[in-house]
Parts: sequence; C-alpha cells; structure tokens
Amino acid sequence: MNSAILITYDKEDVINEAMGLCNAAGYNVIHTITPNFLKNPKYGISTGILGKLEEFTKKLRPDVIIYDEILKPSQNYNLASLLHREILDREALILEIFESRSSSSESKLQVKLAQLRYEMARAKEKVRLARAGEQPGFMGIGQFEVDVYYNDIKHRIQTIRSKLEKAGKQRELHRQGRKRQGFKTISLAGYTSAGKTTLFNKLTGESKKQGKELFTTLSTTTRRITINQEQFLISDTVGFISKLPAYMIDAFKSTLEELVYTDIVILVIDVSDSLFELKKKFASCMRTLNDVGVEQDRIVFVLNKSDLISNYQIQERVKILNLSDNKKWIAVSAIAEKNLTELKCLLKDIIENQSSSNFVKNLTSETSDKYDN
Repeated sequence: MNSAILITYDKEDVINEAMGLCNAAGYNVIHTITPNFLKNPKYGISTGILGKLEEFTKKLRPDVIIYDEILKPSQNYNLASLLHREILDREALILEIFESRSSSSESKLQVKLAQLRYEMARAKEKVRLARAGEQPGFMGIGQFEVDVYYNDIKHRIQTIRSKLEKAGKQRELHRQGRKRQGFKTISLAGYTSAGKTTLFNKLTGESKKQGKELFTTLSTTTRRITINQEQFLISDTVGFISKLPAYMIDAFKSTLEELVYTDIVILVIDVSDSLFELKKKFASCMRTLNDVGVEQDRIVFVLNKSDLISNYQIQERVKILNLSDNKKWIAVSAIAEKNLTELKCLLKDIIENQSSSNFVKNLTSETSDKYDN
C-alpha cells in the first residue's frame, strides 16, 4: 500500500471521510495536516503550513500528497515542484477509487468520461502554462502539442458519450420490457457506506461485495424479490458523497437515471451517524436525488443500522430529518435483519397505493375525454 500525507480540514467528520477515501484508494495515511483554510491562491495552503508540509515530506518520504480540496493546475504544479511528489486533489482521488472499483464495461466508460471531464476542465490552464514556458513537457506534453492534446480530449469525450448513449438506449429497452411484463421496480440509493449493498443482499439473497470502504458499488445490479408471493425488481446503485462535482454525476447519468424511472426509491440512511454527519449526508443525498430528477413522493426513507442506537435516539433523528409527519420511513438493521419483513410490507403497500392512484387518475382522464368529445 502506497503511503500518503493527507491535508484536510480540521473537522472530525471531514477527517473521517477523507481518511475513508484514502483507504478506499489504497493509500496508507502516515501523517495528517489539518489547516483551517485550504484555498490559498498559490499553494492552496499558507506559507506556514507549507513549511511544515515540506518538513514532514522530507522526513517521512510519502509516495503522494493528498489534498482534500479541488486544486487548480497551477496550484498542483507549484506544490509538486516544491515537494517533488505526486499531488492528488479530492477529485483525482475519487476518480482513482472509481477506476479501481469499475467492473462492467458501462461503468468503465463512465469513469473514463469523468476522468476526461476532469482533465478537460484543467486542459486550458495547462495549455496556458505550457505556452508561458512554465511547464514545458508537463504531463508529457510538449509546447507545440498542446492544441492536439486539448482536441484529443474533446474527441475522446464525444466517442465515450456516443457509446454511453447506446448503453442508455439499451437500458430504456430493458425498462420497457420490464414494464410490459408488469414488474414494479425498486431502487436503492444513499450515501456511500450507508449499508445499501448489505440491505440489497439481505433482501435478495445475493452475495454482492460489501464493506465499510467507500464506493463498493459503481454498477447497477438488478434482482427479483418476492413479497407476499408477488415478484418485484430491486436495483442497487452507486453511492453518493459530499462535494461530488456535477460532471461526475453527469458521467454516471445512465446509472443514476434508473432512480428517475423506478416506482420506489429507497434512500438508505446510516442512522447511527453523529447528528452533524447525519444532517450533512442526508442533505447531500436529497440534493443529488433532486439534481437527478427524482420525485420526492416516491422516496422511502430507510434508517439503517438502527441496532446501534436506542429507540429514543432514532426518534430524535427522525425529528431532525423532518420525517415525523412522513409515513414513508422505517428503522431497520440489514446486518441484524431487523424489520426487514416490515420493510417489504411497507414497500408493497406503497406500490399498491400508487397503482390505485394511477388507476383512478387514468379512469378520471378517460371519463373526462369521453364526455369532452
């Protein structure tokens, strides 16, 4: 495992998440520096913190420096030139995790698109630095090849988008086929490491890879489940994370769009989190679902890991998340298999109510058309 010095904000939840990202990417953090500010124009950090970083880099000799914020190409170059180490910012780190986790051909294309979008956003700045003579041969690019480099990225993005569009059309055909067969669909969503895949495995009898590391799931997996002798289709999707840029969400659009067309979205929440982390992660999930286009009335809130806290704490968290008046929530424990039967019954009731509502709407519409003509 490669060693790393981590630079992140001096907040416990931020440090924990950054450490989780480093671990997921295969880096052993041998030292952590926690300044209050990470957006200094030249280096991202102040000269005082930079002096400490130089000292620790010489002493500990890490393989990489991981910077838990977004760095401009000039900032990355300035740090790399001074420290003589590879510098990974937050987005580059997440992309490394995505690359190592991708298994299906579609998820590999999505990751490659995200990587190219990351590179594209920095290409113009790299071109400017190269032309100014500040970075000759930077990233293996000569001064007179920068336009070719920039246009090559654009061309590769267009090629991948075209392939993903075909995959999206194939998904649409699968959705239409499921609809014709009368299958109702359920999709799992949630913050990464909230226990989505564990819940998916318990509900379906699957043995998908699961664990505490971040981004265990990158590809959508769909299986049948039976509830009261009726069959449904349930899908596990990619996990969310805070400060995930729009271009990464866009890259995984064909996977996330399953959430838009499903009958029910199960939002899996780690209810054992601290109150601060709970609110932050919940807000991040709701924002992502809204960005994707998921209607809120189709969301069922599943408070997972409820075996780790008391009933009083569960009710406290329900109030904090403003779910007290919402009948579509349930506390479960996927690991302990607590309330999983009750969850299945809740899902079946909601889908039956949806079907009844749609039947009434269609009947009303047909009757209205009949008498209007």
